Amino acid sequence: MKVLLAQPRGFCAGVVRAVEIVEQSLVKFGAPVYVRHEIVHNRHVVEKLKRQGAVFVESLSEIPDGAVTIFSAHGVARSVVDEAAQRGLPVLDATCPLVSKVHVQGKRYVARGKALVLIGHAGHPEVEGTIGQIDARVHLVSTAEDVAGIDLPDDAPVAYVTQTTLSVDDTRGIIAALQARFANLEGPDLSDICYATQHRQTAVRELCEVVELLLVVGGRNSSNSNRLREIGVERGIPSHLIADGSEIDPDWLRGVEMVGLTAGASAPEELILDVIAALRQHADIEVTQMNGIREDVEFRLPQELRNPSGGTVAQPGE
Repeated sequence: MKVLLAQPRGFCAGVVRAVEIVEQSLVKFGAPVYVRHEIVHNRHVVEKLKRQGAVFVESLSEIPDGAVTIFSAHGVARSVVDEAAQRGLPVLDATCPLVSKVHVQGKRYVARGKALVLIGHAGHPEVEGTIGQIDARVHLVSTAEDVAGIDLPDDAPVAYVTQTTLSVDDTRGIIAALQARFANLEGPDLSDICYATQHRQTAVRELCEVVELLLVVGGRNSSNSNRLREIGVERGIPSHLIADGSEIDPDWLRGVEMVGLTAGASAPEELILDVIAALRQHADIEVTQMNGIREDVEFRLPQELRNPSGGTVAQPGE
């Protein structure tokens, strides 16, 4: 059996930065450090950081006074930032810079008098954080059909931003519906949509041209991982989202000669290796990697972690 690895796959630059912020904080400030929400949506990553001394909470009320506090890669609402400031919690912000960019874009549109539409999934932490960053009503749409229900006149000045774990392909139909309804519409350049999401989806589409089975490594609550599996299903390929190699069902492999293997943006390469090892328990396999985009994006750590001599974390707003 042949196993073809997607390229690119796995960790994106925003996830690398977020995980490193937690790891470096533990080294510099000692355990425990407190992380609001899962730093990224991957159980293995979270459990590994827990073993190192990170404590994950859903509310700042669970964090002791004075404890080092980290905001997850998904971003947080302004109310959370304000609460941390009121309590004087020392904060490190691991929000993905591309998510922060969406926040900035949304605020700029609103400041210019635009009604803001957010393309995204209700309940996702990134969506909740983005809505909570905007000091105005945000109209959330998840499908092209939702556009008709937006409570705005058709001639209103409207702008849109998107959840970063959606790709150009995911949003194209929704944007077309917005353009068809609102004559005075503005939105970000396509180049502003998260590169990692688009790259991983493009790679999976190419995989599906040649494979008979698609395995996606990622968390059940990972939006971008679920979307990779859905792409395989849309292409008519049996597709499964798995946390690691232990979740492989041998029945999936019967009669299959070519398996495609990828990972969501919050899944580390070690889990890909774990899946490969599990596949070797069921068949003689040959592993190759497809040609694809080589990502070289890097995001800088916060100043407190780049400065070896600095021993304090900035207060919120500093």
